[in-house]
Amino acid sequence: MGPSLCETIGVVSFIKDFFSRFTRDRGALSRGTAASISSALELDDLNAEWLIVGLGNPGPKYAATRHNVGYMAIDDLLAATGDVLTPVKGVKAQVAPLQLGDAAVLAVRSTTFMNLSGEAVGALAAALDIPAERIIVLHDELDLPAHKTRIKLGGNENGHNGLKSMSEHLGTRDYLRVRMGIGRPQDGQPIVDWVLGGVDSGPGFDEAIATAVEAARLVVTDGLAKAQNLIHSR
Repeated sequence: MGPSLCETIGVVSFIKDFFSRFTRDRGALSRGTAASISSALELDDLNAEWLIVGLGNPGPKYAATRHNVGYMAIDDLLAATGDVLTPVKGVKAQVAPLQLGDAAVLAVRSTTFMNLSGEAVGALAAALDIPAERIIVLHDELDLPAHKTRIKLGGNENGHNGLKSMSEHLGTRDYLRVRMGIGRPQDGQPIVDWVLGGVDSGPGFDEAIATAVEAARLVVTDGLAKAQNLIHSR
């Protein structure tokens, strides 16, 4: 027995409604993309005392990998305020101006791959006259257990290509780091496969991202020593 007339009309109505919403959503997405391009910020219009930089690789292929926890922390930082990242003309980065306490801050994500991250940060620091000790870099750290967060000023890069690029383009190692532990691989797994592997998501991971964001905020509002005392006691 075939479908009734009412059932047929219902199916047709559903299909028409689906394609109507699909077309409308596509149009909104296109307009949003065009608006994003046209609303790119001018470097001369930016003003900040601090940079908070999340390291990672662009593109969906890397979005949920251990190497991208710095990107994830920037997303979490912005989620609290509803701010969004915007391109900067002439700089390979997206930024969002924030106010943390009395300080004007620029949240930054480079749009280059990890090993070239310093290009954009160096350009922003030079243009805004921000010293290295007011640049906070959030990055994955092999030498810390997963979900552990530590803060430090300066030090070696320990083979981290994003930090190497930062040091090169800033001309110093004396910038702040929020080190986000991802642990080391076992059973001889290559480091590159580990850092580009998927994160172990769940409550512990979410809390670690939130802690890293809190660490960056505390450095800006309360200073390095207090931030270390509060975060390192956990």
